[in-house]
Amino acid sequence: MTMPLLDVRNLQIQFNTGGGTINAVRGIDFSLENGRTLGVVGESGCGKSVTAMALMRLIREPGRVSGGEMLLETDGEIVDLATLEPMGPEIRSIRGNRMAMIFQEPMTSLNPLHMIGHQIMEPIMLHLGLTRRQARERAIEMLIAVGIPAAETRLEDYPHQLSGGMRQRVMIAMALSCNPSLLIADEPTTALDVTIQAQVLKLMNELRTRLGTSIVFITHDLGVVAQMADEVIVMYLGRIVEKASVKELFRNAQHPYTQGLMNSIPSMVLEKGERLVPIKGTVPNPMSVTRGCGFASRCPHVTERCRLDEPALGKTADGHFTACWLHDAAQGGGVSPS
Repeated sequence: MTMPLLDVRNLQIQFNTGGGTINAVRGIDFSLENGRTLGVVGESGCGKSVTAMALMRLIREPGRVSGGEMLLETDGEIVDLATLEPMGPEIRSIRGNRMAMIFQEPMTSLNPLHMIGHQIMEPIMLHLGLTRRQARERAIEMLIAVGIPAAETRLEDYPHQLSGGMRQRVMIAMALSCNPSLLIADEPTTALDVTIQAQVLKLMNELRTRLGTSIVFITHDLGVVAQMADEVIVMYLGRIVEKASVKELFRNAQHPYTQGLMNSIPSMVLEKGERLVPIKGTVPNPMSVTRGCGFASRCPHVTERCRLDEPALGKTADGHFTACWLHDAAQGGGVSPS
């Protein structure tokens, strides 16, 4: 059996704070094949971005990967990223080369003291072994590819001289410049207008098609998920509550949280006077959830069982998995009507 490019098993991430331990990610499993895109969806605070940071080995104290494996296939060998030192030579040879990340906040990721040309060229020279002249040509090529006008001139700019949208495009150009096998994109189009967003998404899809790049695409935008993803995982309070192919998820969302996300999407076909249906309440403090389903306080179908026991992620249909007592065939109780 062929090993997937990325195989995450029982990943657990904790943050030790003065008020106690926060279990930011609580035992999630997913895998990603070569040339595929995995969409990761959920509200702020559900564990999406911290999972991405863990994959890149960028979590710092008081946070830590407290359990699980993150297996990456690289040059025919399997490397457990969880065992690598965050600043060690092994992860530094992988990060920016074999895998790269587009961060959500470009101003905190770009060095304000260096021109953007230097920041794009440095990993190109390091990982691809190109000369400075060749790296400069590659940097210009990538800036043009992400829609930055006067690319050669922009190489001499500092981050503060660019708009937020242009800084984000620079980050995307940096991430794509070494043709990574795994691209982790954390809300990569948030700061972009719709025209540039479409251009960037097209570029990422072309990279996937041309080079077989695999993408972990983190977003709040279900419309982007529908356009980009092959498979989707829906996260809530540090757990995966639903996992399916993108077509299956949009056709038959099963978890009440996923259904709530779908019902919150604005539509051009709403009848006059018809309103969006928001998910009531807010995400609870992770330290306050000690038992039961994390979504119980907001769920319209909650039962006493939900408050007492946390459902495992169980198979409900071919390739479709849900962590909900309404669909508990994998929990030993048969599928209940919703």
